[in-house]
Amino acid sequence: MELKDVVAISGMPGLYHVIGQRKNGLIVEALDGSGKKIPTSATTKVSILSDIAMFTMEGEERLAVVLLSIFDKVKEGLVLPDKKANDDAFPQFLGKVLPNFDNERIYLSDMKKLATWYTILSEKLDFEALRKSIAEADSESEGENKSEVKDTKVKETKAKAEKSTKTATPKGDTKSKGKSVNTIRKMA
Repeated sequence: MELKDVVAISGMPGLYHVIGQRKNGLIVEALDGSGKKIPTSATTKVSILSDIAMFTMEGEERLAVVLLSIFDKVKEGLVLPDKKANDDAFPQFLGKVLPNFDNERIYLSDMKKLATWYTILSEKLDFEALRKSIAEADSESEGENKSEVKDTKVKETKAKAEKSTKTATPKGDTKSKGKSVNTIRKMA
């Protein structure tokens, strides 16, 4: 299972795996072990986990990177706080996983949700495949950034060329300032 196939549905606890589409929504399967299949409507707010990011002091960090960080820290011995744990345990947990998180924009409920989501995904998600997809996405974004810089330079060069090739108004012609001048050609 990939992160792009996992969704969170507003107003419903847990995570769901997208197993199909219908004309006006999705068909999802609960990842809580029950295997319950649920249809969604077009008005249901569905968030794809691969599109979610967490606020940091420098900007945002993709959820995939945060989940991978949790995976690595759990291997090193980090214990996830239980959802009924002391409220102080969650910022400490997130501080170990994402040290530069923005504590003003990430709420306690988001921290609890992250711990719960990781618990659900730890059994279902292939983290090594996730690591490879993050590396591929990062290398693609570096290539896009280089092409954006190149495109900007090309646009600047074109703008300079257009400025230097503007037609000058004939001397003494005050009516045609900034306008093109029509001339009559003689036919030979």
